[in-house]
Amino acid sequence: MDHINECIAALREAAPEIDILLNEPMRRHTTFAIGGPADLFVQPKTRRELAETLHVFRDRGVPFLLLGNGSNMLVADAGIRGAVVCTSELDDVRVGDDGTLVAEAGALLGRVARRAQRAGLTGVEFAGGIPGSLGGAVFMNAGAYDGQMAGVVEKTEYLDENGALHTLTGDEHGFGYRRSVFRNHPDWTVVRSTLRLQPGDPAAILDYMNDLAQRRREKQPLNFPSAGSTFKRPEGHFAGKLIEDAGLKGASVGGAQVSEKHAGFLINRGGATCDDMLRLIELVQQRVKEKFGVQLECEVRIIR
Repeated sequence: MDHINECIAALREAAPEIDILLNEPMRRHTTFAIGGPADLFVQPKTRRELAETLHVFRDRGVPFLLLGNGSNMLVADAGIRGAVVCTSELDDVRVGDDGTLVAEAGALLGRVARRAQRAGLTGVEFAGGIPGSLGGAVFMNAGAYDGQMAGVVEKTEYLDENGALHTLTGDEHGFGYRRSVFRNHPDWTVVRSTLRLQPGDPAAILDYMNDLAQRRREKQPLNFPSAGSTFKRPEGHFAGKLIEDAGLKGASVGGAQVSEKHAGFLINRGGATCDDMLRLIELVQQRVKEKFGVQLECEVRIIR
């Protein structure tokens, strides 16, 4: 606790306007609505405050978790020892004169897609319904409906483990299925990315975005807290179909349930704990392995 108090004092001195919360429940900051308290929860509002925050924690040896919209993680019921650095206030989105769009790490993908549409730029419509932020989307090469971040990200500015600012371009991102170079360097922090888009008709782009949104409403359990697709797509298969064919639609452990609408989604039907969800994940993996010989790999990050 002494280190935490030292960090608070240092942050107050370096960035007096920064938001700092003690023992903040993580269920308020994850789309699963699951997770115990973080010792310290910090929300920088500018890139300078972000850099200062990371420096303070590293300098004092306090472990920290970088958080965007919390859309792809399951946090332990015991919470997080150390700090959480939330980038949600770093959400600036700007359109360039050259078919580019620049977005900060905390900008929600839905906002990025809508800003592009209003500017008559096409290419990022697929991201409109993904409930994550730009930083997390680049980190995991988020995708949907045959689109992915690898197809639109031109360059990314990031802070390295020493707080120095660098820029990646093109193939340097190391994009692959649900991965990027940032997965190999968890001490790097996405600051903002430039997306290369194409000119298009705003009305047609909006129609396409509305069509994708309708498809999501029809097929996905959007009325329950979830982390989207819980498992990665196994080669040659679809996770949701394997789970459904294993007879697990509607299966539950406590408040955690395999969605009856889409078996690829594990949902919080109300009051689910991290332990409930972990036990359900294990049940699904075990049953699918027994029945089909396929090992499902979690797409969701598990924070214990």
